[in-house]
Amino acid sequence: MKVLSVNAGSSTLKFRLYEMPDETILMKGAIERIGLEGSNYSITIGEEKVKKELPLKNHAEAVDALLKELVATGLIQSLDEIGAVGHRIVHGGSLYAKSVILDDQVIGQIENISDLAPLHNPANITGVRAFQKAIPSALQVGCFDTAFHQTMEEVDYLYPVPYPWYSEYGVRKYGFHGLSHKFISEKLGELLNKKDSNLIICHIGNGASISVVKKGKCIDTSMGFTPNAGIMMGTRSGDIDYTMISYMMKKSNSSLEEIDSILNKKSGLEGITGMSDLRDLDNAFENKEEKTCLAFDMYTNKIVDYIAKYYVKLNGQVDAICFTAGVGENDTIIRAETLKKLSCLGVILDEEKNNQTVCRKGIEGVITTVESKIPVYVLGTDEELMIARDTFELSQNS
Repeated sequence: MKVLSVNAGSSTLKFRLYEMPDETILMKGAIERIGLEGSNYSITIGEEKVKKELPLKNHAEAVDALLKELVATGLIQSLDEIGAVGHRIVHGGSLYAKSVILDDQVIGQIENISDLAPLHNPANITGVRAFQKAIPSALQVGCFDTAFHQTMEEVDYLYPVPYPWYSEYGVRKYGFHGLSHKFISEKLGELLNKKDSNLIICHIGNGASISVVKKGKCIDTSMGFTPNAGIMMGTRSGDIDYTMISYMMKKSNSSLEEIDSILNKKSGLEGITGMSDLRDLDNAFENKEEKTCLAFDMYTNKIVDYIAKYYVKLNGQVDAICFTAGVGENDTIIRAETLKKLSCLGVILDEEKNNQTVCRKGIEGVITTVESKIPVYVLGTDEELMIARDTFELSQNS
């Protein structure tokens, strides 16, 4: 069965076509700058990559271009061969704790909570409607970035603010990167041969979140009501004292929107060093540039803070810690600096293994010594494959 895995952003559409259940990637690619000047798409089939510029006014035109290309490549003879389409939906609120079939009722509920993700949910639904129209015979499935974290209990997801903020307006911790955390949780369960594992998963990319999994279920995560909460990130501040917002609005004569943009796009590593690309930052760190050394110390401290907190939540019974996503999978310096600060938990870094383990080179594995009380893994995440798996499973049970 052919399953299309789709991730629609406000001006982008990423996709993979899988043969399931073999999980063979038949085609992958991305359409960028939808509705903007210079819109284009790139498609990879095997080792061959093609990039074309094509004016695309909206997501419907982008979907049409993608499906025409699918048929033109000969991978499929008819669109009816696509049995299901899985869509990444950023926000499911507290409504969805797992992937679901997208019918009119579900789509309406997702639209009703769009205030929780105003930049993402409308774009996600636009993508869904475009595929519904283009391939009416295909099952449409929604896979939520927030779903994996909905096993958190009230004591962990509530904020100490007036309760009606939660009961009337939905203000609570939701968590994000759930598809990645779920993928890694399942992958580690297989590697450890222990389905109900106790895990600390560090999804460290430009955006970053850490989750704690107890007996196979998420019990807490670092991101909160929005993805700006939690650890320091590439351009996001992470946790701050909220009163600095009104203070800086007055001092800098800035609007709330301007301060919000700074905290999301010009803070974190970018705010301290003026850089957010880890390759540049790694070079600066190795050259002992003062601000970069400071930023790395802050950055790894924040990661360690959450790992230590979650270690306590698991009562010290941690089967594994895992680093994943762009930085976690490939940045040996950040991993090493972090693990050195975890020595009091009995974590012992194997420097040689750490330096050799780079997911973009196809190398995953354990980066701690056999004496380490907690094994630390580096594993590649795959949100698109997680979408395809959930979609295929639902198609078999519908």
